[in-house]
Amino acid sequence: MLELFSYGDAGWGDEILKGLLVTLELALVTLPVGLALGFLVAFAALSSNKILRRLGTGYTTIMRGIPEILTLFVVYNGLGLLLNAIYLGLWPDAEAIDLSPFLAGVIALALVFAAFSAEVIRGAFNSLDPGQIEAGRAIGMRPGQILRRIKLPQVWRFALPGLGNLWINLLKDTALVSVIALDDLMRATKVAVGLTKQPFTFYLVACMLYWAMSLASEQILARMEARANRGVRRV
Repeated sequence: MLELFSYGDAGWGDEILKGLLVTLELALVTLPVGLALGFLVAFAALSSNKILRRLGTGYTTIMRGIPEILTLFVVYNGLGLLLNAIYLGLWPDAEAIDLSPFLAGVIALALVFAAFSAEVIRGAFNSLDPGQIEAGRAIGMRPGQILRRIKLPQVWRFALPGLGNLWINLLKDTALVSVIALDDLMRATKVAVGLTKQPFTFYLVACMLYWAMSLASEQILARMEARANRGVRRV
């Protein structure tokens, strides 16, 4: 059995490792993009402007109601067609744009992550004590200073547990990108299973690797939460 996971032509160890690295890269690239979009959507949903508020609420409602794999197909196929229609319309003699599976995966997963993280962030902003904001205004703080010094540090503490759960879900959702031919961990496992006819062995290894990534993430998140809550007295 160990020969199946050796390196080189005799085994699948190098392919599985490369797939694992692609999975981690995809998740790590998607996280900041999705988090930035999530903050923008949350700010829109909390805005006093009725149009922005409806746009923010509508985005989270729609994106959370669409299956992730469907979002992936729409981005990979629909966005590619749209870009080519615009690009070739402007420059008819140019070559068509090829939307890579990795980029399509980042965009699709970031859009989904943004919708869920926006709700977590919005809830964190709503949990803030209004008295602290009023105190900041009373001592002459500008809105930007109140946001940086009062709101964001506490929003980070309130939102971190929910965002941590979303990160672990993101790690697992990267497996969906294998359906558009990205050579991630799941696709490498499927190829190995198809050629070796050893589904239990390879799928078990894939399960252990996803579990290991989730466990490591939980340990890191626990330390981040402990650091974010330092100095906070629990009742």
